[in-house]
Amino acid sequence: MTMADSNDPRRYIRLAATIRAQIADGTYPAEARLPSISSLCEQHHLSRQTAGKALRLLENEGLVRRVPGLGYHVS
Repeated sequence: MTMADSNDPRRYIRLAATIRAQIADGTYPAEARLPSISSLCEQHHLSRQTAGKALRLLENEGLVRRVPGLGYHVS
């Protein structure tokens, strides 16, 4: 996580940076399932739209992949 990402006022950017750092430090290893959008909303006090946007950003970066019916997993 870069300092710029952690200070970005956009909440989805900050959430993506947090998850990106957790992937990098091994909290979520390859193939691990990420918390559901509902769980992320509760943990970080975000809307579903914001949490989903963060996960889609990480998906576009190739860090996670969406598995229909099973959620998001680390690539």
